[in-house]
Amino acid sequence: MNKAGSLVRLLHLVSPTLPTGAYSYSQGLEWGVEAGWITDARSLGNWLIQVSEQSLGRVDIPLLARMSAAVRDGDPQLLGRWRDLLLACRETSELREEERTRGRALATLLQQLGLPGLQPFRKILTTCQLAGFAFAAAGWKIALADAATGYGWAWLENQVLTGMKIIPLGQSEGQRLLLELSPTMLESVNIGLNLEDEEIGGSTPALAIASSQHETQYTRLYRS
Repeated sequence: MNKAGSLVRLLHLVSPTLPTGAYSYSQGLEWGVEAGWITDARSLGNWLIQVSEQSLGRVDIPLLARMSAAVRDGDPQLLGRWRDLLLACRETSELREEERTRGRALATLLQQLGLPGLQPFRKILTTCQLAGFAFAAAGWKIALADAATGYGWAWLENQVLTGMKIIPLGQSEGQRLLLELSPTMLESVNIGLNLEDEEIGGSTPALAIASSQHETQYTRLYRS
């Protein structure tokens, strides 16, 4: 597959129309708004900067890189090891369940799309959406840096859209946030791609508190 073809597949993989249910999850944002932690574009931006630096850049992106290598090497056992570490870094039952549920949806989709070589990895992919993303990126020969950037963008866009709905924010405020936060996201991606194994792991106590409180939130629109 040439570079243009890989780019189209990346756009496919990060599209909000992908039926993996990303729009159903706020990752603690809904409770943060309910509790008054997040009230406007500025507080949402501060929240996302912290999550980008401490979670996206120090957990998701370095593990995406290692999962992609495990897929390219044809090593399901190693992919499973990195899956276990990712789930251990998801600090609440809702965040772990999101990872598993979206993983099952993505694995089913990739099978329906006929992506070759899936069967040896299928059991692991159904328990981890990041593993499924890594598998698809490797299968479609998407360059790692491009795949990581696309993954980071998809996370940022979904979080900003969630904030726009529940704070709420206007369309222009949301677009300004995407513009302002993109450099932070890109820096997180760059850091994540260059971490050593022993450096993987983040600290997001506010996210953990918000997510755990969301599990018993009385009125909610989102699943996390």
